[in-house]
Amino acid sequence: MKNLIHCLNCGKYLSDKEQEGGTSCAECILDLKFEITSLDQDDLNRDLMKILNFFVSDVSAAFNKDPAARTLLEVLTAYPGIKAILIHRIAHFFWKLEMPFIPRYLSDISRELTNIEIHPGAEIGSDFFIDHGTGVVIGETAKIGNNVTLYSGVVLGGTTLKREKRHPTLGNDIVVGTGAKILGPITIGNNVKIGANSVVVTDVPPNSVVVGVPGKIVARKGTKIEKIDLRHGDLPDPLSITISTLDKRLKDLEKKVFSTDKSKKDDIEINYGEYGGGI
Repeated sequence: MKNLIHCLNCGKYLSDKEQEGGTSCAECILDLKFEITSLDQDDLNRDLMKILNFFVSDVSAAFNKDPAARTLLEVLTAYPGIKAILIHRIAHFFWKLEMPFIPRYLSDISRELTNIEIHPGAEIGSDFFIDHGTGVVIGETAKIGNNVTLYSGVVLGGTTLKREKRHPTLGNDIVVGTGAKILGPITIGNNVKIGANSVVVTDVPPNSVVVGVPGKIVARKGTKIEKIDLRHGDLPDPLSITISTLDKRLKDLEKKVFSTDKSKKDDIEINYGEYGGGI
């Protein structure tokens, strides 16, 4: 005898095929009914206009920032970062409407097409550029300002399982180098450059340069990062700087000791050649 199982949502009897898939009927699973409670028609029109405006600024940013870009048609058809951000703008529109299923589905399509994963809940400003883009991940509660450039392998990740603000907030005029990871609900100020493969887990003040694991601030200045700045590999090495500083201080200390008591020089045998002539 055929089993009679009701849909847990509407009470309708499930077909044999529906029983194999779960406890809800196809109509309930695919029901996309939702109510727009927080947006009026003017808000909808503004959000739709934003998609068009952002599209223009994103394409212009990619064309102007990438020296390999020869034509706008090339940027539109061959740049995965442009495809990813355009699909994200549309997915984010539906996300704000609290439409079920569609935003995440669009996000998944984008990931399969471009290998770039942007959660539809992420808020991204204008002049946004993802160069190459392979492996880029942007989490749900991430917020990104204007004129931000991300290179391949960049992750804006979360550090908690709680449903709260758990991803980074990036200001304006920021360059994030290849493979860098920015983790947690931290804030990256305006005019910041983050070096390749850095791991940033604390707030970064404006006008800073950050490198290393964990990320350390190695420079601060009042001058803005240039509008078009691809020099994410031209950054200082804080470990090398520290070792060189210690080496210099050691040599200065030895000079002072030897100059005050030359007899001690014979008692201290330091052969720099043994260690490669210093650092």
